[in-house]
Amino acid sequence: MMTMTRTTESTATPACLLLAFELSERTWKLGLSVGRGQRPRVRQIAAGAVDRLLEEIARAKVRFHLPAEAAVVSCYEAGREGFWLHRYVVAHGIENYVVDSSSIEVNRRARRAKTDGLDLAGLLALLERYVHGERRVWHVVRVPSVAEEDARHLHRQRETIQQERTRLLNRLQGLLTTQGVTVSVHADFLDRIAMVRRWDDTPLPSGLCERLRHVWAHLVFLNTQLAEVDGARAALTVDPQTETGRCVARLQTLQGIGSIGAWSLTTEIFGWRQIRNGRELGALVGVVPAPYQSGATSHDQGITRAGNRHVRRMIVQLAWSWLRYQPTSALSCWYRARFGQGRRLRRIGIVALARKLLIAWWRYLETGTIPEGAILKSTAA
Repeated sequence: MMTMTRTTESTATPACLLLAFELSERTWKLGLSVGRGQRPRVRQIAAGAVDRLLEEIARAKVRFHLPAEAAVVSCYEAGREGFWLHRYVVAHGIENYVVDSSSIEVNRRARRAKTDGLDLAGLLALLERYVHGERRVWHVVRVPSVAEEDARHLHRQRETIQQERTRLLNRLQGLLTTQGVTVSVHADFLDRIAMVRRWDDTPLPSGLCERLRHVWAHLVFLNTQLAEVDGARAALTVDPQTETGRCVARLQTLQGIGSIGAWSLTTEIFGWRQIRNGRELGALVGVVPAPYQSGATSHDQGITRAGNRHVRRMIVQLAWSWLRYQPTSALSCWYRARFGQGRRLRRIGIVALARKLLIAWWRYLETGTIPEGAILKSTAA
């Protein structure tokens, strides 16, 4: 008689305390449970009261008859608190997950009950399923290190200043348009508006001139800030011994990618994220298609726009630059052949080109594969 042996298989997990946070500006609500349909223990503490947090965890272990050394698994939705709470609880031996709030399952009824208590119960239920192996219940945010997070501020600050500067330039032109005049925005702007005349040969109203002077002063201040940020960015050193330096240096070898684009792409994704395939990279930036199919209904909803908006904005700008400086590359030829007719079609197609370029740049960094037909700066001369 033959017998078969098999290693012991079990899906049971050691008893642990599940903790969900509902964070707000003034208070934090804590939902604590051990799973298995257990009614959650809900407690409220002041926002940022981490000493009370540890006390409530200890009390919950006593309430649920768990040993003091029992593991604690927690979660909260990514938001205004950033990652400091994650780093705090991890430093105290708690396994924590920062969750993308848009990926959390919700009731799809037009009118659904929503309270902090219901949200806590829902988070705890999903956390229990996630701990037991259901990895698709939500999307967990990859938490950067302090240094990785800090490296992004300089380039995001430049992006913010540029957006504010564009808004002020549009405001100046818009205010002048209300009077039927156009003035070039240069260093002598204030002198120009003093000499400008309206349709009836009268000067601009005093109230409007005063407002234009205030907007101009704000614009001058932003120009000064932008120059300071550009100076700090230019002073950054590229160390090829680090992953960040390697990515920045290699990206800049491609014609059409400058220092700003290389640093932004590196600090946002390439320098610290582990990317497995092209689709994952596209989803990270939010440029993958979102098809809708239900029975006989089938249509495309466009791109998801659910990823890193800073990278998405940058790669679209770099895609236009790629068409200018890499006109003979395979991707540029593909774009012109498919989207070359019509302004609206070109604007739609530039997003598709940006996605393909992003994947090509990632492969170039990972394997050294040069995008087909691309020109390197070292050989361009």
